[in-house]
Amino acid sequence: MPWFTVQADAIPEEQIKEAARRLVAEAHERIAANLKRVLLLPPDLTRAHSGAGKVTEWVCQEIIAREPNAHVRVIPTLGQHVPHTEAENEWMFGSIPNEIILPHDWRNGVSHVGEIPASLVEETTCGVADWPIPVDLNSTLMDEPWDLIVNIGHVVPHEVLGFANHNKNYFIGLGGKETICASHIAAAVYGIENNLGCLVTPLRACYNYAEEKLLGHLPDVYFQIVMQRDAQNHLVTSGIFVGDDLETYLQAARRSRKQNITIFDKPVKKMVAVMQADEFRATWVANKAVYRTRMAIADGGELLILAPGVERFGEQPEVDTLIRKYGYKGTPRTLALYKTESDMQAIPHGVAHLIHGSSEGRFTITYAPGHLSKEEIEQVGYQYADVTEMQKRYDPAVMKDGWNMMPDGEEVFYISTPSAGLWSTEAKLNNPARRELVAQ
Repeated sequence: MPWFTVQADAIPEEQIKEAARRLVAEAHERIAANLKRVLLLPPDLTRAHSGAGKVTEWVCQEIIAREPNAHVRVIPTLGQHVPHTEAENEWMFGSIPNEIILPHDWRNGVSHVGEIPASLVEETTCGVADWPIPVDLNSTLMDEPWDLIVNIGHVVPHEVLGFANHNKNYFIGLGGKETICASHIAAAVYGIENNLGCLVTPLRACYNYAEEKLLGHLPDVYFQIVMQRDAQNHLVTSGIFVGDDLETYLQAARRSRKQNITIFDKPVKKMVAVMQADEFRATWVANKAVYRTRMAIADGGELLILAPGVERFGEQPEVDTLIRKYGYKGTPRTLALYKTESDMQAIPHGVAHLIHGSSEGRFTITYAPGHLSKEEIEQVGYQYADVTEMQKRYDPAVMKDGWNMMPDGEEVFYISTPSAGLWSTEAKLNNPARRELVAQ
């Protein structure tokens, strides 16, 4: 069971700060009497809206208050995302010194820990994936002694793990290339719409196994945040779940499932989604707009993505090249090419992204990027729109989350923060074919 929970329609900042202090106090009693070496694992800036950066700062301050000479390190759980700049670290983590914030190196900064057996991958995915998942994790995490490890993050519907956070921080956020690649392609072939909004997906079940078998010795605890929109349509913290077990995650995910999924009786013809410029600079992360809305959009419908910060496709040069070469052009084509093309086989997580980012020809995806050309967007299989024109028509200062009627009679469903939820029809969300691996 969780160490403690805080739940309310809107939890005030001072109460969140007190929860951060309480985590440290309880860790002092439950895990280690002396907190001299502490590792903090927050999300990266693509989840900055959750307030996890402030929580990280408060936990750090409380540890230093108790142990002025404590050795504290912070590793944003980047996965394969681009490391933060010093300015971005200051923007997200406030007073935490930049020199103690370490970038995760998913290629060269990991140690081999073990393996998730192929038999378990095959069993959980109903046979569509049958390969082992090597477990390579950040060397600072695994090779240095820690008195306490604090995982901080936002529990929200997720395309690979059903819901984000918990041990995703380890196996994706601090994972190595082989771990991330084998994981993502397994989840992709299982089907993104079979994962979204499920409490325990096949990959989550595999990670739960790996955490128990390979990471049971780590002195860790989770600080999990759930958010919802208030009456004024602002994102507010509605749940804090602190603990060191699976039930802590499940309680948070159940609350997120209740609060963060918008259900429609019938499919939506047009959706407009905004990806904030200070968080989303590549389609790699901005395509959360595609992932989180795809179960709601009608056949023949349209998703328009306003992405003024998008300047590239991939987070790394080789992934950017892969996306430009093959595009988001459907699962059958992508998997057929994956069988023969060596550049695809070298980075399977990029192939998984190509699958997740395709509408499978069912609806149109229109991108309005700040720094990519019409030719570049159309080359990868999307339609292009001018971001300035689209921001004038669908002005974020005027549009409201939910249904909007435009002056010319066009009706659109507007989403200001797609990464904070999931939108689906009742039929797709509760499709009996979707397989939950844990009781709801």
